[in-house]
Amino acid sequence: MLKLFEYNWQVRNEWFEWCETVSMEELMKPRTGGIGYILPTLYHIVAVEYGWICAGILQKEIHIPPFEEIMSVRQIKAFSDRCHAELAPFVRQWHEGLEDLVMIDVTDEGVEEAHQYGEVMRHVIAHEIHHIGQLSVWSREIGKKPVSANFIGRGLFPTPM
Repeated sequence: MLKLFEYNWQVRNEWFEWCETVSMEELMKPRTGGIGYILPTLYHIVAVEYGWICAGILQKEIHIPPFEEIMSVRQIKAFSDRCHAELAPFVRQWHEGLEDLVMIDVTDEGVEEAHQYGEVMRHVIAHEIHHIGQLSVWSREIGKKPVSANFIGRGLFPTPM
């Protein structure tokens, strides 16, 4: 599971770099699907990962600033870096004994739902990959090459002899 988180973190940082080459107008232009905008989608990816892991699983008090308070590429990247620093140690220490532990989530409607840690962690991985696919489509729509979504060749595994 760690390798998939590392993959997501690499790709996310590459999307932040990509965003530095695009105008704010394009980053905030309404798009079809998902969150509907490039920059808010990156913010959403970070906020969801941070919320599920730090607030949900680790039961920490967290602060997720509203998008309107950090609506620049650099500010959202800094938010991502802060969240990563807080949750990465837990992700790196993941072990099979955590798989079936249960957290309680309260939905937006106020309903309590129980989720196993392993399910939540895989949801967070899949959630980011889903939105990265949307960013790739939107990138092509504006005539820019998207960040590679290729898992192979990222140095996540040693090169076989």
